[in-house]
Amino acid sequence: MDSIVSNSSEYDQSIDWVPLSLTFVEYPKGNIFGKLLALFSLTPFVILSGFISLILFRRDLHTITFFFGVLLNEICNTVLKHILREPRPLARNTNLLYSEYGMPSSHSQFMWFFASYMLYFTFIRLQYANNKAFKEFFWKVAGAVSCIAIACIVSYSRIFLQYHTWKQVIYGALFGIIIGTIWFTIINVVLTPYFPTVIS
Repeated sequence: MDSIVSNSSEYDQSIDWVPLSLTFVEYPKGNIFGKLLALFSLTPFVILSGFISLILFRRDLHTITFFFGVLLNEICNTVLKHILREPRPLARNTNLLYSEYGMPSSHSQFMWFFASYMLYFTFIRLQYANNKAFKEFFWKVAGAVSCIAIACIVSYSRIFLQYHTWKQVIYGALFGIIIGTIWFTIINVVLTPYFPTVIS
C-alpha cells in the first residue's frame, strides 16, 4: 500500500490536462441518429487519411496537388472565421475544444470542396478510350452522387448536432465549391501540362 502511495506521489498533479479535440464530437445521449451523424461528421478525417496513404504509396502528382488544395481550403476557412467572427449557435463548456467561431462551417467547406473537385475530376479529367461508354458513365454518376450525398449528410450533421447554423453550413458549402472550382481550374489548365516534365 505504501508503495502505491509513493508511486502516485511521483506524478505531477499540477499539470492541466486537455483532451485532443481533433476527433471529439458530441451528440445527444441515447440518440442513435445523432450518434450516426456524429460518426459521419468524422468523414473529413477518413478522407485525409486516404490522401496521406495515396501520397505515401503512389506519389501521384495530381493527388499531391489535390491535397495541397485541401490544405489551402482549410487555411481559407480559418482566415474567414477570424474575419467574420460569428459565434456558434450553442456555447459548449468544453475547455476550448472548439473554435469559438462558426462562420463558415469547416466541415461543410471541406466536404463541398472535395465533392466539387471530384465532380470536375470525374467528368472532365477522367476519359477512357473504350467501348463501354454506358458502364463508364454509370460509375461516374454513381461516384458523383455518392460524393454529393456524403457532403449533404456531413453538412446536415453539423446542424443537427448544433455546431453550426443553416447559414454557416450553406456559406461553408458555397466557399468550398468556389475554392474547389478555382483549384481544379488551376490544376487542370495551368499545372497539369507540366506534370510530365516534373515526372521525367
